[in-house]
Amino acid sequence: MNSLLGNIVSIEVSGSLSLVAVQVGPKTVIKSVVVETPSTAPHLQIGGDIKVLFKETEVIIGVGKQSNISLQNQVAGTVKHIDKGAILGKIVLETSVGEITSIISAKAIEELGLAQNIPAVALIKLNEVMLAKT
Repeated sequence: MNSLLGNIVSIEVSGSLSLVAVQVGPKTVIKSVVVETPSTAPHLQIGGDIKVLFKETEVIIGVGKQSNISLQNQVAGTVKHIDKGAILGKIVLETSVGEITSIISAKAIEELGLAQNIPAVALIKLNEVMLAKT
């Protein structure tokens, strides 16, 4: 499980849903949709410390410019390590907010030309991001 620490910088509420933006680094904000609001979950407060969690299987890896896509959570980094098996592989990106791990297909690793020390981007759908009290 990927885990980053941050501070809540904005909360948009619609009914029982909240879109929460968390600053995890000087230039990096991760957004999450949660089925809670500040009135039902006291830990959802602007300025509050929060843990951002997401599974390795929910991290998409991109190479090159990521434009014209709906994924808002994009964290640039460099490939630190690849552990490639016959079907799946584990990619570890070194980013400005810490290491982010992804599990993708071995075929995708080959097709993207992933190798150590090349730039890549971790992309995470905002509905796959969980928030937890610190």
